[in-house]
Amino acid sequence: MKKRQTLACLLAAALAPTTLVANTEATYPNKPVRLIVGYPPGGAGDIFGRLVANYLSRTMGQQFVVENRPGAAGTIAAAQVARMPADGYTLYLATAGDFTTARSSFGDRLPYNPERDFTHITLVVKVPLVLVAHPSVPATTVQEFIAYAKSKPRQLNYASFGNGSTSHLAAEAFNMASGVEMTHVAYKGGSPAVADLLAGRVDVMFDTVLSASRFTKAGQLKSFGVTTLKRVPLMSETPTLAESGLAGFEIATWLGIVAPAGLPPQLTRTLSLELDAFTKDPEIQKQLDALGLLVDGSGPEAFSTFIQQESARMDKLIKGAGIQFD
Repeated sequence: MKKRQTLACLLAAALAPTTLVANTEATYPNKPVRLIVGYPPGGAGDIFGRLVANYLSRTMGQQFVVENRPGAAGTIAAAQVARMPADGYTLYLATAGDFTTARSSFGDRLPYNPERDFTHITLVVKVPLVLVAHPSVPATTVQEFIAYAKSKPRQLNYASFGNGSTSHLAAEAFNMASGVEMTHVAYKGGSPAVADLLAGRVDVMFDTVLSASRFTKAGQLKSFGVTTLKRVPLMSETPTLAESGLAGFEIATWLGIVAPAGLPPQLTRTLSLELDAFTKDPEIQKQLDALGLLVDGSGPEAFSTFIQQESARMDKLIKGAGIQFD
């Protein structure tokens, strides 16, 4: 009798952790979930994060709250999230800047490993850029612009959001792919860069589709090509650079959802499926189109592969172009 009781106790003890995890997963979420955004309120990342949080609050029956923790291109917030419990109640809005260019940007100063220290739930959208020019530039197509730029080596100036920004990387990738030589003028953000482009103080830049579309529709700027492999609904008349002769050209920032490493597989799957439904919701699709975003829901495994491959690709580009970070 005692042996049976002892065996029963041992069996119960062995099963208890598994049962506890199963119960936790079955009732998830049973309290508010934080979605950490490493950028200030009002920016594109913050707007997107709130779209995600509002949708998940509605569909999962629990509040998802955006918490802004700006600083150091998102890396401060990412480092904090990496150290938090992997219980599904802290999520992070990952971006290209703090994941796939972070190690090239920060080197040994980066306090986390984007591949090992997080559970990759899904890539959600890509943020396309578009090559735009001041109306004084005598070209109407990508190939005409390339020919014009080649006739003026190092004489054309391109603006960027800042040294090492996606707009900077896109321009350097364009230089390398097309064989042109343009001179970089770095600004502290997109607004001052666009202002100088509109004034004709710089010739071209790679701007976000959302920002540039206002000026191209008004005839204040001309657009040549977008940097994703698919056309963007907000500028559907503008071809991709890839279809304009630069085969395979793709440079874009991106937004995805991650959690601290060790998130239980069932919670990872649950969140991935919810986010997949988010991208397929007709009303959400309209809002994403209006923001100039392209859906790219990939799931956990594909997202992990993407981060690994994109990190290597961006590192090669940064080294090949000789980009030095501030």
